[in-house]
Amino acid sequence: MICQWSSIRKGVSALNYGLYIDLELFITKTVNKSDNPCNLIYAMQRTIQAIPLHTVTIGAKTQPSIIFLHGFLGSGGDWFPVARELCDDYCCVMVDLPGHGKAIFREIPQSDGFFEQTVDALAELLRESVCPPSFLVGYSMGGRIALALLLRHPELFIKAVIVSASPGLRTEKEQIDRQEHDKKIARKIEHNFEGFIKTWYDQSLFSTLKNHPLFKAVESKRQINDPRNLALALRVLGTGGQPSQWETLQYNKVPVRFFVGEKDERYVEIGRQMVKLCSSSDLEIFPHCGHTLQIENTELFLDRLRLFFNQQEEKQL
Repeated sequence: MICQWSSIRKGVSALNYGLYIDLELFITKTVNKSDNPCNLIYAMQRTIQAIPLHTVTIGAKTQPSIIFLHGFLGSGGDWFPVARELCDDYCCVMVDLPGHGKAIFREIPQSDGFFEQTVDALAELLRESVCPPSFLVGYSMGGRIALALLLRHPELFIKAVIVSASPGLRTEKEQIDRQEHDKKIARKIEHNFEGFIKTWYDQSLFSTLKNHPLFKAVESKRQINDPRNLALALRVLGTGGQPSQWETLQYNKVPVRFFVGEKDERYVEIGRQMVKLCSSSDLEIFPHCGHTLQIENTELFLDRLRLFFNQQEEKQL
């Protein structure tokens, strides 16, 4: 296990709410002496059992923690516009997942078992760096990982929000077919990354994002990641390499809210199926939104997130 810490105090009030900024640049700017909890920022580089992870934490560690996991092509910094609105009341931990942001592979990972190893490495990270139980939020790929983390280590969490994600593929054939598909995509990333980015966002699930004012900023931010690392991440963390969680959903007792966009029809249906299997869950459908609802309507996302996290659950008899 490798652990590197750095900390700095810095105000966030001058930052544009919609920008997807480079957090490393942000935390190395001029120090602000304010005692506002949102001025407390910590960066940490970790390698746990060969799983690279990087976190940026904003907020006082005495506050309840929210763990944020990003989607494919993203980084923990994607969650900063959300975290800066929550950091007065929560300690927000934004994770760079393996192959993304600053969580760079030092060696070629083995695909067998890597998904579960990543989930367990995250659990170890949380046990040692925050005070469980925490709240959990994950989007798309990060939503799949978050759901597996919740089901595998439920004692670490109070509640979870899973955004535009699934419990994986149900059958071995579907998983094998998806692995082959992901390998082809990985080769495209390695051979023509800029062309891949444009093709990626031509998918129908991103149609509402492409019409959003922030799309160009998001697209530009995606090109900062390293293509080789992204290709490796897709091969070991793609949907095809994930064990199915469908059968495990029925055993979950932690309150979960599945967030999906109204225009993202595939994930609306997946959400409905998950709610039928998981009695401790509910489905929230965001009107006029697609796959990236947390970007397309951040205000509504924050409102529903706060409402769910602040809601007092009825005690089980």
